[in-house]
Amino acid sequence: MERVLSRDVKAHVGKRVSLNGWLHKKRLLGGLNFINLRDRSGLVQIVLNKDEEMEKLRGMQTGTVLSVTGMVVEEPRAPGGAELHDAVVIVDVAVTDESPIEIDKPLSHKPENLDTLFDNRVIGLRNLAEQAIFKIQAEVEESIRAYLKKQDFTQFNSPKLLPGATEGGAEVFKLDYFGKEATLAQSAQFYKQIMVGVFERVFEINPTYRAEPSATTRHMTEFITVDIEIGFIAFPDLLDLLSNLLNSVVNDVWEKAENQLKMWEAKKPLLPAKIPALTMAEIHEKYTKATGTSTVNELDLRPDEERWICKYATKELGSEAVFVTDWPREDAKFYHKFKDDEPKVAERADLLFRGVEIATGSMREHRYDVLVKQLKEIAGGKPEDPGFKYFLQAFRYGMPPHGGWGWGLERTVEKLIGLNNVKEATLFPRDINRLVP
Repeated sequence: MERVLSRDVKAHVGKRVSLNGWLHKKRLLGGLNFINLRDRSGLVQIVLNKDEEMEKLRGMQTGTVLSVTGMVVEEPRAPGGAELHDAVVIVDVAVTDESPIEIDKPLSHKPENLDTLFDNRVIGLRNLAEQAIFKIQAEVEESIRAYLKKQDFTQFNSPKLLPGATEGGAEVFKLDYFGKEATLAQSAQFYKQIMVGVFERVFEINPTYRAEPSATTRHMTEFITVDIEIGFIAFPDLLDLLSNLLNSVVNDVWEKAENQLKMWEAKKPLLPAKIPALTMAEIHEKYTKATGTSTVNELDLRPDEERWICKYATKELGSEAVFVTDWPREDAKFYHKFKDDEPKVAERADLLFRGVEIATGSMREHRYDVLVKQLKEIAGGKPEDPGFKYFLQAFRYGMPPHGGWGWGLERTVEKLIGLNNVKEATLFPRDINRLVP
C-alpha cells in the first residue's frame, strides 16, 4: 500500500491508508486509546480499539518509529480533520528510553531555560513549534533567493579559509593551515566585490565567523549572512533595493508559512514600500532630547538607542524598520566610499528592524588609487600583502561604482517571529560558551 502523509489523510476519508512516522504522543481517554503519529508534514490521530494493537506499544516511548494502516474517518476535533480507525501497528524501531523533554508540549524559551533548550536541541527540534521556526527560516531564505534571481543576480560561494584578518580587527578565529596561519572568514566582503567585476550583480548565503567575546541576545560566533553586491548603482537605489527585498520577504513568508507563524502568534510587520531613513546625527539628537541621555558624540548607535528609534519610527513614521545613514569616517572601513561633498561621512547605512540591526550596507570605493590610499591610512594595510593583493587586482583592472549589503538571516527570522534571542532562531547556536551539540 502506498504511503500517505498526515497532511493528506483527510483526502482519503472512507479508504484504508498506510502511514509511516514517529510516535509523538499516547493518550487514554474514556477507555479509548489514541496515539499521535508525526511525519514530515505534521500529525495524525490514530484510534487503537484493539488490545493487541495497544499491547505492541507497551513500554514504547516518544520517538518510536511506526508503520500504521487504518481506515480514514472524518473527525473535526482531530489534527487535520480526520483520524484512523481499525488501525494495525508495526513497530519498526523501538524506543524504550524516556525522552529528556516532552516534545508534545510547548518548550520554554525563557532566558533562564535556554541552556536546557539548547542542550536538548537534537530531540527538541521534533516539537512542532520548534520545527516551525526553521520552516519559516527556510521560506525567508528561499524568498530572498527568488527575489534576487528575478533581479538578475548570480549566486556564488566564496572560501571561508583566508590568509589573515583582511577586514581588520582582532575578532577572527585563527588556525594552523599546513604550517601557515589562516583565519575563518569574517564575511564574504572582498569576494563579493571581486565578483561584481565578473557578474555585476551577485549574492551568497553562507556562514560567517566572528570571534566576538560577547554573551548577548544578538551575538553569535557563527551565523548565516546574506551577502549582496551590486554594480552600477547609486546609494539611494541601494536603500530602495533592500526596502523592496524586505517587503517581498515579509509578504512571501506570511503567504507561504502562515500556519507556522500562527504557532508563534507572529504579527506581520508594519512596513511602507519605501523604508524611511534618518541620519545618525538626527537619531542621536532625537534620542538625547527624548531621554535626557546624550549620545551626540557616539560613533555608533547604542543597543537601547536602536530599540528607541525603532519604536519612534513605528509610531511617527509608520514603519517597524528604519535606515541609519551618514556614518562618521572614524567608524568606517577602508573600502567604504565617502561623500564627495562631505569627506568625513561614509555612504553607509544600517537597517534596523524591531529594535535590532539586521543589515549593514554601503557604497564601496571603486577607484583604485583612492582605495589603496584608504587601505594604508584607515586600515594600516599593505597593498602587497596576500590578503589585499588579489582584492586590489580587481580594481586595478576596472571596477564600476558599486555597493552592497551584509544581511543577518537568523536576526531577521528572530524579529519576524517575535523571539527575544538570535540563538532561538539558530538550529545549533555557537557562542563563547557553546560548541555543542
